[in-house]
Amino acid sequence: MDTPTMRPVDVVIAAARGFLGDRLSTNATVREQHSHGEDSSPPTLPDAVAFVETTEEVSRLLALCNRHGVPVVPFGAGTSLEGHVNPVRQGISLDLSRMTAILEVHAEDMDCLVEPGVTRQQLNDHLRDQGLFFPVDPGSHCTLGGMVATRASGTNAVRYGTMRENVLGLEVVLADGRVIETGGRTRKAANGYDLTRLFIGSEGTLGVVTRVRLRLHGIPEAMSSAVVQFETLEGAVRSTIEVMQMGIPVARIELLDDDMMEAAIAYSKLEHLQPRTTLFLEFHGTEAGVQEQAATVEAITAGHGGAGFRWATDPSERAKLWKARHDSYWAGVAWKPGHKALTTDVCVPISRLAEAILGAKSDAKELGHATCIVGHVGDGNFHQMVLYDPSVPGALERAWDMDKRIVARGLDLGGTCSGEHGIGLGKREFLEREHGPEALAVMRSLKATLDPNGILNPGKMFRN
Repeated sequence: MDTPTMRPVDVVIAAARGFLGDRLSTNATVREQHSHGEDSSPPTLPDAVAFVETTEEVSRLLALCNRHGVPVVPFGAGTSLEGHVNPVRQGISLDLSRMTAILEVHAEDMDCLVEPGVTRQQLNDHLRDQGLFFPVDPGSHCTLGGMVATRASGTNAVRYGTMRENVLGLEVVLADGRVIETGGRTRKAANGYDLTRLFIGSEGTLGVVTRVRLRLHGIPEAMSSAVVQFETLEGAVRSTIEVMQMGIPVARIELLDDDMMEAAIAYSKLEHLQPRTTLFLEFHGTEAGVQEQAATVEAITAGHGGAGFRWATDPSERAKLWKARHDSYWAGVAWKPGHKALTTDVCVPISRLAEAILGAKSDAKELGHATCIVGHVGDGNFHQMVLYDPSVPGALERAWDMDKRIVARGLDLGGTCSGEHGIGLGKREFLEREHGPEALAVMRSLKATLDPNGILNPGKMFRN
Protein backbone atom coordinates (compact mmCIF):
# COMPACT_ATOMS: atom_id res chain seq x y z
CA MET A 1 0.00 0.00 0.00
CA ASP A 2 1.42 3.38 -1.02
CA THR A 3 1.99 6.04 1.65
CA PRO A 4 0.44 9.41 0.73
CA THR A 5 3.08 11.98 -0.11
CA MET A 6 3.21 14.91 2.29
CA ARG A 7 2.89 18.41 0.90
CA PRO A 8 6.12 20.43 1.15
CA VAL A 9 4.48 22.84 3.58
CA ASP A 10 3.49 19.93 5.84
CA VAL A 11 7.11 18.76 5.85
CA VAL A 12 8.19 22.27 6.88
CA ILE A 13 5.52 22.48 9.60
CA ALA A 14 6.52 19.14 11.06
CA ALA A 15 10.23 20.02 11.04
CA ALA A 16 9.72 23.56 12.39
CA ARG A 17 7.76 22.24 15.34
CA GLY A 18 10.99 20.53 16.37
CA PHE A 19 12.57 23.89 17.28
CA LEU A 20 9.55 26.19 17.64
CA GLY A 21 7.22 23.89 19.55
CA ASP A 22 3.80 25.44 20.14
CA ARG A 23 5.05 28.72 18.65
CA LEU A 24 4.31 27.15 15.25
CA SER A 25 0.53 27.47 15.06
CA THR A 26 -2.02 26.07 12.64
CA ASN A 27 -4.93 27.42 14.69
CA ALA A 28 -7.62 28.81 12.40
CA THR A 29 -8.08 32.02 14.40
CA VAL A 30 -4.34 32.74 14.46
CA ARG A 31 -4.09 32.07 10.75
CA GLU A 32 -7.02 34.41 10.06
CA GLN A 33 -5.31 37.19 12.04
CA HIS A 34 -2.30 36.82 9.74
CA SER A 35 -4.29 36.63 6.50
CA HIS A 36 -4.39 40.38 5.87
CA GLY A 37 -3.26 43.83 6.96
CA GLU A 38 -5.38 47.00 7.09
CA ASP A 39 -5.94 47.03 3.36
CA SER A 40 -8.81 46.17 1.03
CA SER A 41 -7.17 43.20 -0.70
CA PRO A 42 -8.84 39.80 -0.28
CA PRO A 43 -7.39 37.89 2.70
CA THR A 44 -5.61 34.55 2.28
CA LEU A 45 -5.04 32.09 5.11
CA PRO A 46 -1.42 31.01 5.59
CA ASP A 47 -0.86 27.31 6.23
CA ALA A 48 0.79 28.12 9.55
CA VAL A 49 2.09 31.01 11.65
CA ALA A 50 5.61 30.89 13.12
CA PHE A 51 6.23 33.10 16.17
CA VAL A 52 10.01 33.44 16.09
CA GLU A 53 12.09 34.92 18.90
CA THR A 54 15.69 34.84 17.66
CA THR A 55 17.72 35.38 14.51
CA GLU A 56 18.77 31.74 14.67
CA GLU A 57 15.14 30.61 14.53
CA VAL A 58 14.49 32.86 11.52
CA SER A 59 17.59 31.45 9.82
CA ARG A 60 16.62 27.82 10.43
CA LEU A 61 13.06 28.38 9.27
CA LEU A 62 14.05 30.19 6.07
CA ALA A 63 16.62 27.54 5.19
CA LEU A 64 13.94 24.88 5.70
CA CYS A 65 11.35 26.74 3.61
CA ASN A 66 13.89 27.46 0.87
CA ARG A 67 14.82 23.78 0.68
CA HIS A 68 11.17 22.80 0.16
CA GLY A 69 10.01 25.82 -1.86
CA VAL A 70 7.52 27.03 0.75
CA PRO A 71 6.54 30.73 0.72
CA VAL A 72 7.38 32.89 3.74
CA VAL A 73 5.67 36.21 4.46
CA PRO A 74 7.13 38.42 7.23
CA PHE A 75 4.52 39.87 9.61
CA GLY A 76 4.92 42.62 12.22
CA ALA A 77 1.90 44.53 13.52
CA GLY A 78 -0.24 43.99 10.41
CA THR A 79 -0.79 47.71 9.79
CA SER A 80 0.21 47.76 6.12
CA LEU A 81 -2.16 49.42 3.65
CA GLU A 82 -1.12 47.81 0.35
CA GLY A 83 -1.43 44.09 1.09
CA HIS A 84 2.21 43.54 2.03
CA VAL A 85 1.47 40.87 4.66
CA ASN A 86 -1.22 38.98 2.75
CA PRO A 87 0.11 35.43 2.15
CA VAL A 88 -1.33 35.22 -1.36
CA ARG A 89 0.39 31.85 -1.98
CA GLN A 90 -0.19 30.58 1.54
CA GLY A 91 2.86 28.99 3.19
CA ILE A 92 4.27 30.35 6.47
CA SER A 93 3.45 33.71 8.03
CA LEU A 94 6.64 34.68 9.88
CA ASP A 95 5.52 36.70 12.91
CA LEU A 96 8.40 38.82 14.28
CA SER A 97 6.36 40.67 16.92
CA ARG A 98 8.01 38.79 19.81
CA MET A 99 11.47 40.04 18.87
CA THR A 100 11.16 43.15 21.05
CA ALA A 101 14.60 43.66 22.61
CA ILE A 102 16.26 47.07 22.64
CA LEU A 103 19.79 45.71 22.47
CA GLU A 104 21.99 48.82 22.59
CA VAL A 105 21.64 52.55 23.11
CA HIS A 106 24.70 54.74 22.55
CA ALA A 107 23.53 58.09 23.87
CA GLU A 108 26.78 59.91 23.08
CA ASP A 109 26.73 58.80 19.46
CA MET A 110 22.93 59.01 19.19
CA ASP A 111 22.32 55.54 17.77
CA CYS A 112 20.69 52.33 18.96
CA LEU A 113 20.23 48.68 17.96
CA VAL A 114 16.79 47.07 18.20
CA GLU A 115 14.98 43.92 17.17
CA PRO A 116 12.29 44.24 14.48
CA GLY A 117 9.28 43.75 16.76
CA VAL A 118 9.99 46.93 18.75
CA THR A 119 7.47 49.69 18.01
CA ARG A 120 8.33 53.33 17.59
CA GLN A 121 6.35 54.16 20.74
CA GLN A 122 8.19 51.53 22.80
CA LEU A 123 11.56 52.84 21.65
CA ASN A 124 10.70 56.45 22.44
CA ASP A 125 9.41 55.51 25.90
CA HIS A 126 12.74 53.78 26.53
CA LEU A 127 14.76 56.76 25.24
CA ARG A 128 12.87 59.60 26.91
CA ASP A 129 14.96 59.78 30.10
CA GLN A 130 18.13 60.00 28.01
CA GLY A 131 16.99 63.11 26.15
CA LEU A 132 16.74 61.26 22.83
CA PHE A 133 13.95 60.25 20.47
CA PHE A 134 13.37 58.46 17.19
CA PRO A 135 11.46 60.82 14.89
CA VAL A 136 9.95 58.72 12.10
CA ASP A 137 6.22 58.73 12.85
CA PRO A 138 3.85 56.95 10.42
CA GLY A 139 0.98 57.50 12.84
CA SER A 140 0.10 53.87 13.48
CA HIS A 141 1.21 51.30 16.05
CA CYS A 142 3.65 49.68 13.65
CA THR A 143 6.92 47.85 14.28
CA LEU A 144 10.32 49.19 13.33
CA GLY A 145 10.97 46.10 11.21
CA GLY A 146 7.83 46.83 9.23
CA MET A 147 8.85 50.46 8.93
CA VAL A 148 12.17 49.35 7.41
CA ALA A 149 10.39 47.00 5.01
CA THR A 150 8.08 49.72 3.70
CA ARG A 151 10.56 52.63 3.91
CA ALA A 152 8.08 54.39 6.19
CA SER A 153 8.00 58.11 6.84
CA GLY A 154 5.11 60.18 8.23
CA THR A 155 4.49 63.51 9.89
CA ASN A 156 8.08 64.32 10.92
CA ALA A 157 9.72 63.48 7.60
CA VAL A 158 9.78 67.08 6.39
CA ARG A 159 12.46 67.84 9.01
CA TYR A 160 13.98 64.53 10.08
CA GLY A 161 13.66 62.42 6.93
CA THR A 162 12.25 58.94 6.33
CA MET A 163 13.48 55.49 7.37
CA ARG A 164 15.98 55.72 4.51
CA GLU A 165 17.78 58.57 6.26
CA ASN A 166 17.46 57.18 9.78
CA VAL A 167 18.65 53.57 9.42
CA LEU A 168 22.41 53.11 9.83
CA GLY A 169 22.60 49.34 9.42
CA LEU A 170 20.72 46.06 9.39
CA GLU A 171 21.00 42.39 10.22
CA VAL A 172 19.22 40.46 7.47
CA VAL A 173 18.45 36.77 7.02
CA LEU A 174 18.53 35.79 3.35
CA ALA A 175 16.21 33.30 1.69
CA ASP A 176 18.63 30.39 2.14
CA GLY A 177 19.15 31.13 5.85
CA ARG A 178 22.44 33.02 5.60
CA VAL A 179 22.74 35.99 7.95
CA ILE A 180 24.44 39.19 6.82
CA GLU A 181 25.10 42.57 8.40
CA THR A 182 24.94 45.83 6.45
CA GLY A 183 26.04 49.34 7.34
CA GLY A 184 27.44 50.21 10.74
CA ARG A 185 27.58 52.85 13.44
CA THR A 186 29.44 55.55 11.51
CA ARG A 187 27.51 58.42 9.95
CA LYS A 188 29.15 57.97 6.57
CA ALA A 189 31.10 55.33 4.68
CA ALA A 190 32.46 54.82 1.17
CA ASN A 191 33.07 51.08 0.96
CA GLY A 192 31.14 48.96 -1.47
CA TYR A 193 27.51 48.68 -2.44
CA ASP A 194 24.94 50.28 -0.12
CA LEU A 195 23.17 47.07 0.88
CA THR A 196 21.37 48.77 3.76
CA ARG A 197 19.29 50.88 1.41
CA LEU A 198 18.71 47.95 -0.90
CA PHE A 199 16.79 46.20 1.86
CA ILE A 200 15.01 49.34 3.11
CA GLY A 201 11.71 49.39 1.23
CA SER A 202 12.12 45.90 -0.23
CA GLU A 203 8.88 44.81 1.49
CA GLY A 204 10.23 41.48 2.69
CA THR A 205 10.96 40.25 -0.85
CA LEU A 206 14.78 40.16 -0.55
CA GLY A 207 15.40 39.13 3.06
CA VAL A 208 14.02 39.25 6.60
CA VAL A 209 15.31 42.03 8.86
CA THR A 210 16.16 40.77 12.36
CA ARG A 211 18.08 43.76 13.77
CA VAL A 212 17.95 47.47 12.99
CA ARG A 213 20.53 50.12 13.89
CA LEU A 214 18.87 53.53 14.02
CA ARG A 215 20.00 57.13 14.07
CA LEU A 216 18.57 59.00 17.07
CA HIS A 217 17.97 62.70 17.65
CA GLY A 218 18.05 64.96 20.68
CA ILE A 219 14.68 66.00 22.15
CA PRO A 220 14.32 69.70 21.26
CA GLU A 221 14.45 72.32 23.98
CA ALA A 222 11.06 73.65 22.94
CA MET A 223 8.15 72.44 20.81
CA SER A 224 4.99 74.24 19.79
CA SER A 225 2.02 73.24 17.68
CA ALA A 226 -0.18 75.50 15.59
CA VAL A 227 -3.44 75.33 13.66
CA VAL A 228 -4.58 77.63 10.86
CA GLN A 229 -7.68 77.34 8.67
CA PHE A 230 -8.27 78.44 5.08
CA GLU A 231 -11.20 79.33 2.89
CA THR A 232 -9.55 77.50 -0.02
CA LEU A 233 -7.36 74.47 -0.51
CA GLU A 234 -5.20 76.56 -2.84
CA GLY A 235 -4.39 78.96 -0.01
CA ALA A 236 -3.24 76.15 2.28
CA VAL A 237 -0.99 74.63 -0.40
CA ARG A 238 0.47 77.99 -1.44
CA SER A 239 1.26 78.71 2.20
CA THR A 240 3.08 75.39 2.44
CA ILE A 241 5.14 76.09 -0.67
CA GLU A 242 6.22 79.48 0.65
CA VAL A 243 7.11 78.07 4.07
CA MET A 244 9.31 75.44 2.45
CA GLN A 245 10.92 77.86 -0.01
CA MET A 246 11.86 80.22 2.81
CA GLY A 247 13.71 77.41 4.58
CA ILE A 248 11.72 77.61 7.80
CA PRO A 249 12.71 74.46 9.72
CA VAL A 250 9.15 73.34 10.38
CA ALA A 251 9.03 69.88 11.98
CA ARG A 252 5.55 68.96 10.77
CA ILE A 253 3.14 70.53 8.32
CA GLU A 254 -0.01 68.50 7.73
CA LEU A 255 -3.04 69.33 5.61
CA LEU A 256 -6.59 68.13 6.29
CA ASP A 257 -9.19 69.02 3.68
CA ASP A 258 -12.65 70.29 4.59
CA ASP A 259 -14.23 66.83 4.53
CA MET A 260 -11.46 65.39 6.70
CA MET A 261 -11.87 68.28 9.13
CA GLU A 262 -15.62 67.70 9.37
CA ALA A 263 -14.92 64.08 10.26
CA ALA A 264 -12.09 64.95 12.69
CA ILE A 265 -14.14 67.61 14.49
CA ALA A 266 -16.88 65.07 15.21
CA TYR A 267 -14.56 62.18 16.07
CA SER A 268 -11.86 63.98 18.07
CA LYS A 269 -14.08 66.69 19.62
CA LEU A 270 -12.31 69.64 17.99
CA GLU A 271 -15.32 71.90 18.48
CA HIS A 272 -13.23 75.09 18.38
CA LEU A 273 -12.41 74.46 14.70
CA GLN A 274 -14.47 74.82 11.53
CA PRO A 275 -14.86 72.23 8.74
CA ARG A 276 -12.41 74.07 6.48
CA THR A 277 -9.12 73.08 4.91
CA THR A 278 -6.64 73.22 7.79
CA LEU A 279 -2.89 73.08 8.35
CA PHE A 280 -1.54 71.44 11.50
CA LEU A 281 2.05 72.55 12.18
CA GLU A 282 4.76 71.86 14.71
CA PHE A 283 7.98 73.74 15.42
CA HIS A 284 11.07 72.39 17.19
CA GLY A 285 14.06 74.35 18.52
CA THR A 286 14.91 76.85 21.22
CA GLU A 287 12.23 78.89 22.99
CA ALA A 288 13.10 81.98 20.96
CA GLY A 289 13.47 80.01 17.72
CA VAL A 290 10.09 78.35 18.07
CA GLN A 291 8.38 81.72 18.66
CA GLU A 292 10.12 83.23 15.65
CA GLN A 293 9.16 80.30 13.41
CA ALA A 294 5.51 80.47 14.50
CA ALA A 295 5.34 84.23 13.91
CA THR A 296 6.85 83.91 10.44
CA VAL A 297 4.49 81.12 9.44
CA GLU A 298 1.50 83.07 10.78
CA ALA A 299 2.41 86.00 8.52
CA ILE A 300 2.81 83.70 5.51
CA THR A 301 -0.53 81.96 6.03
CA ALA A 302 -2.34 85.27 6.54
CA GLY A 303 -1.10 86.33 3.12
CA HIS A 304 -2.82 83.29 1.58
CA GLY A 305 -6.16 83.62 3.35
CA GLY A 306 -5.29 81.74 6.53
CA ALA A 307 -7.26 82.79 9.60
CA GLY A 308 -7.49 81.96 13.29
CA PHE A 309 -3.81 81.04 13.64
CA ARG A 310 -3.44 79.47 17.09
CA TRP A 311 -0.28 78.04 18.61
CA ALA A 312 0.46 76.38 21.92
CA THR A 313 3.42 74.89 23.75
CA ASP A 314 1.34 73.05 26.35
CA PRO A 315 2.13 69.31 26.00
CA SER A 316 -1.47 68.22 26.57
CA GLU A 317 -2.77 70.56 23.85
CA ARG A 318 -0.08 69.37 21.46
CA ALA A 319 -0.87 65.74 22.25
CA LYS A 320 -4.59 66.27 21.59
CA LEU A 321 -3.90 67.94 18.27
CA TRP A 322 -1.59 65.21 16.98
CA LYS A 323 -3.80 62.44 18.32
CA ALA A 324 -6.59 63.91 16.21
CA ARG A 325 -4.29 63.87 13.18
CA HIS A 326 -3.24 60.28 13.81
CA ASP A 327 -6.87 59.24 14.36
CA SER A 328 -7.89 60.63 10.99
CA TYR A 329 -8.38 57.16 9.49
CA TRP A 330 -10.89 56.21 12.17
CA ALA A 331 -12.50 59.65 11.95
CA GLY A 332 -13.00 59.19 8.22
CA VAL A 333 -14.57 55.76 8.63
CA ALA A 334 -16.87 57.04 11.42
CA TRP A 335 -17.90 59.97 9.19
CA LYS A 336 -19.90 57.58 7.01
CA PRO A 337 -21.33 54.82 9.28
CA GLY A 338 -21.35 51.39 7.68
CA HIS A 339 -18.62 52.34 5.20
CA LYS A 340 -15.08 51.07 4.79
CA ALA A 341 -12.08 52.97 3.51
CA LEU A 342 -9.69 52.26 0.67
CA THR A 343 -6.67 54.46 1.40
CA THR A 344 -4.12 55.43 -1.19
CA ASP A 345 -1.16 57.81 -1.24
CA VAL A 346 0.60 59.79 -3.93
CA CYS A 347 3.62 62.08 -3.78
CA VAL A 348 4.22 64.87 -6.32
CA PRO A 349 6.58 67.83 -6.62
CA ILE A 350 5.25 70.34 -4.12
CA SER A 351 4.52 72.88 -6.86
CA ARG A 352 2.01 70.41 -8.39
CA LEU A 353 0.33 69.45 -5.11
CA ALA A 354 -2.71 71.72 -5.51
CA GLU A 355 -3.38 70.25 -8.97
CA ALA A 356 -3.08 66.72 -7.62
CA ILE A 357 -5.43 67.27 -4.68
CA LEU A 358 -7.99 69.39 -6.52
CA GLY A 359 -8.03 66.87 -9.35
CA ALA A 360 -8.54 64.00 -6.92
CA LYS A 361 -11.45 65.81 -5.26
CA SER A 362 -12.95 66.57 -8.68
CA ASP A 363 -12.70 62.90 -9.66
CA ALA A 364 -14.40 61.88 -6.42
CA LYS A 365 -17.29 64.25 -7.08
CA GLU A 366 -17.64 63.05 -10.66
CA LEU A 367 -17.67 59.39 -9.59
CA GLY A 368 -19.96 59.98 -6.61
CA HIS A 369 -17.42 59.04 -3.91
CA ALA A 370 -17.17 60.48 -0.43
CA THR A 371 -13.46 61.04 0.25
CA CYS A 372 -11.24 62.59 2.91
CA ILE A 373 -7.73 63.89 2.30
CA VAL A 374 -4.79 64.26 4.69
CA GLY A 375 -1.36 65.21 3.50
CA HIS A 376 2.26 65.46 4.58
CA VAL A 377 2.25 68.53 2.39
CA GLY A 378 5.79 69.66 3.19
CA ASP A 379 6.88 66.57 1.23
CA GLY A 380 4.25 66.85 -1.52
CA ASN A 381 2.60 63.66 -0.18
CA PHE A 382 -1.12 63.16 0.41
CA HIS A 383 -3.43 60.30 1.37
CA GLN A 384 -6.98 60.01 0.11
CA MET A 385 -9.53 57.81 1.84
CA VAL A 386 -12.17 56.57 -0.60
CA LEU A 387 -15.19 55.57 1.48
CA TYR A 388 -17.44 52.84 0.13
CA ASP A 389 -20.39 50.80 1.35
CA PRO A 390 -19.35 47.11 1.28
CA SER A 391 -23.00 46.04 1.10
CA VAL A 392 -23.42 47.71 -2.29
CA PRO A 393 -22.41 45.44 -5.22
CA GLY A 394 -19.43 46.80 -7.11
CA ALA A 395 -18.66 49.53 -4.55
CA LEU A 396 -15.16 48.25 -3.81
CA GLU A 397 -14.36 47.92 -7.51
CA ARG A 398 -15.46 51.53 -8.08
CA ALA A 399 -13.26 52.61 -5.17
CA TRP A 400 -10.30 50.85 -6.82
CA ASP A 401 -11.08 52.72 -10.05
CA MET A 402 -10.90 55.96 -8.09
CA ASP A 403 -7.58 54.86 -6.59
CA LYS A 404 -6.18 54.28 -10.08
CA ARG A 405 -7.24 57.74 -11.20
CA ILE A 406 -5.51 59.35 -8.22
CA VAL A 407 -2.26 57.51 -8.88
CA ALA A 408 -2.35 58.06 -12.66
CA ARG A 409 -2.74 61.81 -12.16
CA GLY A 410 0.13 61.82 -9.66
CA LEU A 411 2.40 60.15 -12.22
CA ASP A 412 1.30 62.58 -14.94
CA LEU A 413 2.32 65.45 -12.64
CA GLY A 414 5.85 64.07 -12.28
CA GLY A 415 5.17 62.24 -9.02
CA THR A 416 5.39 58.71 -7.67
CA CYS A 417 2.71 56.07 -7.22
CA SER A 418 3.50 55.85 -3.51
CA GLY A 419 5.17 58.28 -1.17
CA GLU A 420 5.16 55.90 1.78
CA HIS A 421 2.63 53.05 1.62
CA GLY A 422 4.76 51.03 -0.78
CA ILE A 423 3.77 48.70 -3.63
CA GLY A 424 2.62 45.42 -2.06
CA LEU A 425 -0.35 44.11 -4.01
CA GLY A 426 -2.18 47.37 -4.55
CA LYS A 427 0.21 49.28 -6.81
CA ARG A 428 2.09 46.65 -8.80
CA GLU A 429 0.60 47.81 -12.08
CA PHE A 430 2.12 51.28 -11.66
CA LEU A 431 5.68 50.17 -10.94
CA GLU A 432 6.68 49.64 -14.59
CA ARG A 433 4.94 52.79 -15.74
CA GLU A 434 6.90 54.82 -13.20
CA HIS A 435 10.32 53.20 -13.61
CA GLY A 436 10.23 51.70 -17.11
CA PRO A 437 10.76 48.09 -18.24
CA GLU A 438 14.58 48.14 -18.04
CA ALA A 439 14.64 49.35 -14.41
CA LEU A 440 11.99 46.79 -13.55
CA ALA A 441 14.13 44.08 -15.16
CA VAL A 442 17.05 45.09 -12.92
CA MET A 443 14.77 44.85 -9.87
CA ARG A 444 13.66 41.40 -10.95
CA SER A 445 17.27 40.29 -11.42
CA LEU A 446 18.11 41.41 -7.85
CA LYS A 447 15.14 39.42 -6.59
CA ALA A 448 16.22 36.34 -8.58
CA THR A 449 19.78 36.57 -7.26
CA LEU A 450 18.86 36.89 -3.59
CA ASP A 451 15.79 34.66 -3.69
CA PRO A 452 16.17 32.25 -6.62
CA ASN A 453 13.37 29.98 -5.42
CA GLY A 454 10.97 32.88 -4.98
CA ILE A 455 9.93 32.04 -1.42
CA LEU A 456 10.14 35.55 0.13
CA ASN A 457 6.78 37.35 0.10
CA PRO A 458 5.89 36.13 -3.38
CA GLY A 459 3.40 38.10 -5.45
CA LYS A 460 4.40 41.46 -3.97
CA MET A 461 5.85 44.26 -6.10
CA PHE A 462 5.89 41.94 -9.12
CA ARG A 463 2.95 39.83 -10.26
CA ASN A 464 5.23 36.83 -10.78
